[in-house]
Parts: sequence; structure tokens; C-alpha cells
Amino acid sequence: MKISIVGGSGYTGGDLLRLLLRHPGVELAQVTSESHVGEYVYQTHPNLRGQTMMQYTARSELQPCDLLFLALPHGEAQKNIKHYASLAPKLVDLSADFRLRDADKYAEWYGDHADVEWLSKFVYGLPELRRDEIKPASYISGVGCNATCANLALLPLVKAGLVDETKPIIVDVKVGSSEGGNSPNPGSHHPERSSVIRTYAPTRHRHTAEVEQELGLNNVHMTITSVDLVRGALAAAHVFVNKPITEKDLWKAYRGAFRQEPFVRIVKDKTGVYRVPEPKILAGSNYADVGFELDEKTGRVVSICAIDNLMKGAAGSAVQCMNVMCGFDERTALDFPGLHPI
Repeated sequence: MKISIVGGSGYTGGDLLRLLLRHPGVELAQVTSESHVGEYVYQTHPNLRGQTMMQYTARSELQPCDLLFLALPHGEAQKNIKHYASLAPKLVDLSADFRLRDADKYAEWYGDHADVEWLSKFVYGLPELRRDEIKPASYISGVGCNATCANLALLPLVKAGLVDETKPIIVDVKVGSSEGGNSPNPGSHHPERSSVIRTYAPTRHRHTAEVEQELGLNNVHMTITSVDLVRGALAAAHVFVNKPITEKDLWKAYRGAFRQEPFVRIVKDKTGVYRVPEPKILAGSNYADVGFELDEKTGRVVSICAIDNLMKGAAGSAVQCMNVMCGFDERTALDFPGLHPI
């Protein structure tokens, strides 16, 4: 398959390149960047030195291909979605432009959409939730990284019908600095960003809308905090159950939800340093580690999910979706297990 990437100079574009260059079933045709036209890809992604001699082209030079990845800043893909669809029969958009199906919900969380008719044409790109819909689809939306770790933390409890929806569902997410992208701002300036624990979205983070849409919940409250980490997101979801349960019941729910999932691992050990999910060891991998703890006295479950926000929360899930929709083995080019120590 001939694949091109629109907007390849950012962090997610770099991970897309890293993955697709090693994918046996695809050929990378073009990579665009308006600010780096003519430069070699490895000049913005130095880890790819010696892996490719591709150069960035302008969007105006895009040629037809089999599948187009859109890795543009939020709000850009929707402005020219018809043009991109004319270039390739299959699209995978990594931005938030097509994650919400309802135009009113989109307006509530993001503002007016430039082409609302296209919202319903996209399938939400998290295979653990939408695999059967992704297989025949032509257009796949990206996933929010915070939404991904929240969705995977909550999924076993929702599927097992254990959530008491009369009580708030609190999801506290800690994230690394790469979530902010590669364009600097005063908050990402090193003297301001280093050694911080900074809550920047105490309430109403936009990814809340994805969680409620995908899991059918209406009482989700997310808080997002930056920590001194480059890659990684860790969600701790606090959920009250609707009936008395035991730890054995939770094991059944989590195994039932993830037994067949190639990239979700249940992490709940009684000894060792890594007894609960930890994003550090997932850097560069497409795995999501999920664990849980039960307070039987109060009926509160703390469900924890760790991911690499640029991988399972963005580029990794995008390539996983491509594998599903194009008939490749779902694990192709995504088997890197992460590093330890790092």
C-alpha cells in the first residue's frame, strides 16, 4: 500500500514515520510539512537518521495514494477534508476534528465545525472499542490520549455493568510534556516546565466528551495534570460500583474485557516495584497497562491505565487502526515492548 502523511514534522508525525518505515506492507510515498519543505525527515526526527532519506514536500504537491494519515494541528483537517478524501480512499485523522459524532456536542466542546456532514462518516479509532466498525471503514478518527487511558481504565467496569452512574466518575490523569506538541509556549519553556506538577485542566477537559460518547456515560469528570515526564499518561479512574463485589469479581471483569486484546496487559502484582501500571516503561510502545484496586468497605474501585501518549494515545493506535482496516495482522510494526530501565 502506498501511504502518505500530511503534517509529518510534529511528534505524532515522527512516531508515524518510525512505525511505517518498518511496516512490511506499506510504502511511504510523501510526507508534508509547510515549515520544512525540502528538508530531510531526519532533520526534525533525528532518531530516523540512517533510516530514510525522504524529504518534506508541501501539501500542494500531494499525489493520490492508498491511505492518507492526517497529523495536522486541531482544526486544520476539517477545513480541507473533501480535498484529502479525493486523494485517498482511506483516511486516518489524528486530530480531534472528527472524534465526536454529534455536531452540537462538537460545538459545545470545541466550537463550530467547518464541515459537520463529515462527523458521521468517521469511526472512532480505538480498536478495543470499535474494531468491528473499523474493519470496513474508510475514515478513522484519531483518539485523545487522555481519553484513551480513561476509556481503557473504565471499559471493564462498564462492560460488566458494575458502574453506579448515580455517583460521579472521577478520572485524574497525569501527563508528560509531549502532549503539548512540539511548538513551544511560555508553559513549555524549560525553566517553567521542569520539575513541575501543574494542573492545567481542573475541570471540563475536552477529552471528557470522547469518554462519555464511547462508553455511554453522562457523569464523567476529568482533571489533567502535567508532571515532569516527556512521554506518558496515567489515568486513575475512581468509580463506585452498584452492588457489593469482591476482587475476584473484578478479575473476571478485567480478564473478560481484555483477554483477546493484543495491546492491553493487566498489571496487578503483589510484589516488586511495578505492581501497578507505570507509563515510564511503555515509552515508544503501543501497549496499555491496566490495573485496579478495590475498597470493599466503600464500594470504590480505582482503575488505573498507563500508556505512551504519543503511541497508544495517538500514532500507535492510528497504525493499529490501519492494520485492522487494511487486513494486516493487527500487531504489525507495533511489537516494540518498551525499555527498562529508561
